Amino acid sequence: MTAAWALALAFLGVQLVVLVVNAVSFPHLRRAPADRAQRRRTSLLVPARDEALNLPETLPALLAQGAGEVVVLDDGSSDATAAILAALAALHPELRVLTGRPLPAGWVGKNWACAQLASAARGEVLVFTDADVRWHPGALDAVLGVLQDAGADLVTAWPRQRTVGLAERIAVPQLDLLLLGGLPWPLVAALPHASLAAANGQLMAWRRDAYLRVGGHGSVRAELLEDMALARRAKGLGLRLALRLGAPLLETRMYRSWRDVLEGFGKNVLAAAGGRRAALAAVVGLNLLAHTLCWPLALLDPRWLAVGALSLGLRYLSERKAGREPRDTPLQALAPLALAVIAGRALTHGGVVWKARRYP
Repeated sequence: MTAAWALALAFLGVQLVVLVVNAVSFPHLRRAPADRAQRRRTSLLVPARDEALNLPETLPALLAQGAGEVVVLDDGSSDATAAILAALAALHPELRVLTGRPLPAGWVGKNWACAQLASAARGEVLVFTDADVRWHPGALDAVLGVLQDAGADLVTAWPRQRTVGLAERIAVPQLDLLLLGGLPWPLVAALPHASLAAANGQLMAWRRDAYLRVGGHGSVRAELLEDMALARRAKGLGLRLALRLGAPLLETRMYRSWRDVLEGFGKNVLAAAGGRRAALAAVVGLNLLAHTLCWPLALLDPRWLAVGALSLGLRYLSERKAGREPRDTPLQALAPLALAVIAGRALTHGGVVWKARRYP
């Protein structure tokens, strides 16, 4: 019991130290003066597959950013995506709509869509963003300002996660906790090691020459975590990365149901553990011990209340730093149960299914 308590305390304590450092130092996107010339040299690129629920809200906001062009690729959608894109293209001459070509063997669908978008883009700056990301006024100027002021080759940002349903509120904030409690931003900025790199495929803004230098999405064609792979390639080549939190200028609602959560996180969870099943099982076990089992164990040994307090503190601080109200902090005890189901499914099912495509 004492060894388990010490392990849980150390597991959360390290995350708390990293999170406190990031709470002070990890920068947010900030509004910047408009640079219309830079905007005109920018291509906003959106891969879209079955995005009829998101595009009516997100695409008009993206078109309002003032980029030289907005290019959306319809990647074999089976819903009303094509009709929505056609209607918007008739009203906005800066919108170009592409029809995606069939997925070649060995490619992940999103990577193939992004590669096609990059080939068609005319801009000097290539900004890849997901169809479910809402860009508020001034967001593009903020991204381009970071690209210029930081002398960056790649700017990436984590939008504020909007959560509505119970499954979303339990699971999705773990992304913020993983980032802010696991990646010390000052070390990412200061050290050249490729292992200290991160990116978020929801927004990646590249200088075109840097994107071509890393080999574009073709260099990571089979990667489910293509954003992390691209970031590590970029840093390994000596390119400069700039990481930002997106609130309040960027916002997204990733998943709308438990099934979405299960499939969305399930496609990445094993890859996030380096493809090692034992590592994933260990992560699940540690999280269950530190965030969930600490509460019944406190009935046997009050020292576990300190572990529970750390768990709630981590969730509270990460919610505040990410730009959300911490009303769902008590739900942290349920998050490892969701992780266990997601990981169990990933470990027992053959391959990954996402957007009606199966990957080995």
